[in-house]
Amino acid sequence: MIQAVVDNVCWQMSLDRKTVALKQLQGHMWRAAFTAGRMKGEVFEDVVPAVRKWREAGMKVYVYSSGSVEAQKLIFGHSTEGDILELIDGHFDTKIGYKVESESYRKIADSIGCSTNNILFLTDVTLEASAAEEADVHVAVVVRPGNAGLTDDEKTYYSLITSFSELYLPSST
Repeated sequence: MIQAVVDNVCWQMSLDRKTVALKQLQGHMWRAAFTAGRMKGEVFEDVVPAVRKWREAGMKVYVYSSGSVEAQKLIFGHSTEGDILELIDGHFDTKIGYKVESESYRKIADSIGCSTNNILFLTDVTLEASAAEEADVHVAVVVRPGNAGLTDDEKTYYSLITSFSELYLPSST
């Protein structure tokens, strides 16, 4: 029985499945590793200064990830840039909906009391970008080392950034 569960988990991971149960299991496993100091969440060095600047301008910052909220808090609470949870106003995971479904972005906007067209969503996955745009959310595709490549059409269609410092956002005040 145990081997069947292990095999199923390995199979889901090999297909990069985004199931809620798998992400929750990963979150539980990560808790032990992060709190013991064996793992740190990788945060690119341009992220924290940019987020601090946005927050100083009155903007709110939320994380929407296929990783569970618990996993997100572990990653940002034990990151290569230290504990940066104070910079994040809230967390969303696939409990609100899948990132490739436009309705998920509408639900997030409703839950934070914001119009979808006042939200900028940063992603490295164009299917997510397309779903966000369908919900009238602004999108920038983040190009980082290790991300999946983009087609020529995607490179032309989407706003691309390689660093958060490239974003110049209007103040919310």
